[in-house]
Amino acid sequence: MALSTLRIIGFINGIFLITLAVSMTIPMLTLLIFDRAQDLNAFLWASLVTFLAGLALVIQGRPQGTELRPRDMYLLTVSSWITVGVFAALPFLFTQHMSYTDSFFESMSGITATGATVLSGLDSMSPGILIWRSLLHWLGGIGFIAMAVAILPMLRIGGMRLFQTESSDRSDKVMPRSHMVAKYMVAAYVGISLLGCLAFWVAGMGLFDAINHTMSAIATGGFSTSDQSIGKWTQPAVHWVAVVLMILGSLPFVLYVSFMRGNFRALLKDQQVHGFFSILLSTWLVLGTWYWLTTDLHWLDALRHVAVNTTSIMTTTGFALGDYTLWGGFAGMLFFYLGFIGGCSGSTAGGLKIFRFQVAYILLKANLQQLVHPRAVIKQQYNQHRLDEDIVRSILTFSFFFTITIAVLALALTLCGLDWITALSGAASTVSGVGPGMGQIIGPTGNFASLPDTAKWLLSLGMLLGRLEVITVLVVCLPAFWRH
Repeated sequence: MALSTLRIIGFINGIFLITLAVSMTIPMLTLLIFDRAQDLNAFLWASLVTFLAGLALVIQGRPQGTELRPRDMYLLTVSSWITVGVFAALPFLFTQHMSYTDSFFESMSGITATGATVLSGLDSMSPGILIWRSLLHWLGGIGFIAMAVAILPMLRIGGMRLFQTESSDRSDKVMPRSHMVAKYMVAAYVGISLLGCLAFWVAGMGLFDAINHTMSAIATGGFSTSDQSIGKWTQPAVHWVAVVLMILGSLPFVLYVSFMRGNFRALLKDQQVHGFFSILLSTWLVLGTWYWLTTDLHWLDALRHVAVNTTSIMTTTGFALGDYTLWGGFAGMLFFYLGFIGGCSGSTAGGLKIFRFQVAYILLKANLQQLVHPRAVIKQQYNQHRLDEDIVRSILTFSFFFTITIAVLALALTLCGLDWITALSGAASTVSGVGPGMGQIIGPTGNFASLPDTAKWLLSLGMLLGRLEVITVLVVCLPAFWRH
């Protein structure tokens, strides 16, 4: 790989680090507002180190006349997420006196909007750390939207070319339009965040808790300001606001752009949105009715508990209203399956994504019809896009490696001494971006603090692989990638 290419990748990473350093002023201001200045020096040092590292990368200058090719985007994407994760860990390291392993695990969980945590005692924790965790979710969420809309379709990752828009077209002709799309997406993200914060506050949360939970919910992350997660607040309105925000974060943001530009039917006509709501609402009704019949709760209360927890799992957020692992084997297995599904493409949610399941159904239906009518020419379309061989191959490849990644990671975790439930659910929850796993150790009422350091590094790798759609990272690991 050419030196000029590495320099421009370093230049862009430097800009990201400077942005991260400036973002650390938000927890500093929070500490001053709450009169908790004892952690201020730690954030100042973390910000200074991050800023100097970013400045060192930027000061070498952007090579003139050098443009990144699509293959260079693989390295830029992987290196930027790792670099940000490395330096975002510094506030945890300096303020909480955690090991760097725990600090990196927490920062990677934050920036990938996974929501797995090694921290406890959140109710009495420094407000600076709490807002920093939520802010990492928020920044990671908008970063992933940009990547899913602009970069992954161009790299032909996992069938994402189905959702290629003008924002991922590299031609000069549409460049002004792509900039406009980016502005609209940021406006939608910020607008929903502001409305969500106001809704949480009106519903009964304090302003600080409302800000934190809004950033966590819209990014489908899952970090909370309480060990009880969203269950600390008993007001039903708070729970329903969380449900709405998690759903909004799981819908395609390009459709919000279409809505803001006058296409008010964009969200209603999208095949992926239809599938998302069909699965979600069906799960609410089936599991809600089952939970009502097996408990003494009123039907609306049972539905609310189910709506919060199932929406949290399916959108890969990680909020919890009580310990849903105690609901029995049927509910536990259903939650495990929902974590694989995830939200829509171009959203902040993780998982396999709805469209891949829909495309798999279309392919299965077409193959069955072909068996019945061997000479028939069967048209295969998804959202008015023709399913050509390249897209189908990309989806099948991604789905295979997504599953294999979870299987290999779970096997590696058992070598670290974890029981099979913790290993399998931990691998699945981190790669899918759900956060909490199953069982007594890493379930919704536990955390990842007691796991061995090796297991935490493996799970951190799982978060990165899942968030970057697996193939992006694997390509960079190939020797052929580095040969000119």
